[in-house]
Amino acid sequence: MQFAKFMASTTGRAIRIVAGLALIGIGWLGLAGTTTGYVLIGVGLVPLLAGIFDVCVFAPIFGGAFKGSAARNRTK
Repeated sequence: MQFAKFMASTTGRAIRIVAGLALIGIGWLGLAGTTTGYVLIGVGLVPLLAGIFDVCVFAPIFGGAFKGSAARNRTK
């Protein structure tokens, strides 16, 4: 549950966005034109979009809420 709480926080969202951008950057610039590069870009989109839209796809597995605002309301 602590994991879900952290990921719903502003810091957790920022980490997801930065991690997504890093994966996309490595895939696009570091491994351009390779299958691995395309896979990294696709994988990087998941945390990037999750951070932007304030959702955590893994939180329900750990007992948290899918939507970040719902997870923050539970912690209060």
